[in-house]
Amino acid sequence: MAPSIKFTDQLETFCDIATRLAKREEADALLFLLEGSLDWEKLRKATGKLPVLLASDRHHHLDKAEEAGFDTVELNIPDSPVYERLTQALLEGVADDVLAPGACVVALYSGFEVKTIDSLSLIRLDEHLGRLTVHDLRQLETRVPFETLKIAVDLAVAIGREGREGKPVGTLFIVGDHRKVLKHCHPLGFDPVRGYNTSERRLKDRKVRESIKEIAQLDGALIIASDGTVVAACQYISSLADEISLTKGLGARHWAAASISRSTAAVAVTVSESNGTVRVFQNGEVMLRIEPFRRTMKWKDFEYGPPSAND
Repeated sequence: MAPSIKFTDQLETFCDIATRLAKREEADALLFLLEGSLDWEKLRKATGKLPVLLASDRHHHLDKAEEAGFDTVELNIPDSPVYERLTQALLEGVADDVLAPGACVVALYSGFEVKTIDSLSLIRLDEHLGRLTVHDLRQLETRVPFETLKIAVDLAVAIGREGREGKPVGTLFIVGDHRKVLKHCHPLGFDPVRGYNTSERRLKDRKVRESIKEIAQLDGALIIASDGTVVAACQYISSLADEISLTKGLGARHWAAASISRSTAAVAVTVSESNGTVRVFQNGEVMLRIEPFRRTMKWKDFEYGPPSAND
């Protein structure tokens, strides 16, 4: 029998505060982190017509909620800090199309006393998920300046999310240690950045970033120096992929990223043409995976296989 959370006067007051805050801030939904079942009828009455998302580590708490017409998210990180559980709930909500990537959410949860909802937060997903990406990038131990790496990753995320002219685009950025990287490269043909002044090839310039979105449609990798200068484009990577293992389904672009990040001190950033997912490689391994709506998570897959011809 699932434990029940009493629908106390305090909880009713929190629901009232949350609904008023949601209306004032034009929030898209209320999110409840649950540690037990609730009186769903009272919850619906207390939250009015606002969309409500319920998250819990125990699926049996959510079954009755779904029957009552609530959207639900099952978490899989029991005993984790509230911040991590909130983050997973938001990420899964976006993944399930319950929440928009830029949604504003009022979250209610037990911050101090178990099974008692006593805390409330206003969360804007675009800011929150963006901070997650920045936090994880800062964990990478690399000689590539953070500013350069962030610009490259943000550009990759934009390409993965937007594509080009409505079509998905896959590409590969190799950032840092460019002199050594170029020893493992040869041009596939015309290099569209060759001949331009250094000032015309810096990623800090918005116009340059827009031009790179166009170049990203072409075959081959873009090589970016640590200072953010694009030094070469349309490059074929020929470094060895010995002793590298990747999850099944990742193609030649990802194997090239893994191999060059193992052979040099560079960080490789891929955009998958199939789904826009961005992966950040270092030392031959995927260190971060960022979904096109800026969903960030650590690599946790364990199925390995040889490279495929696709992607």
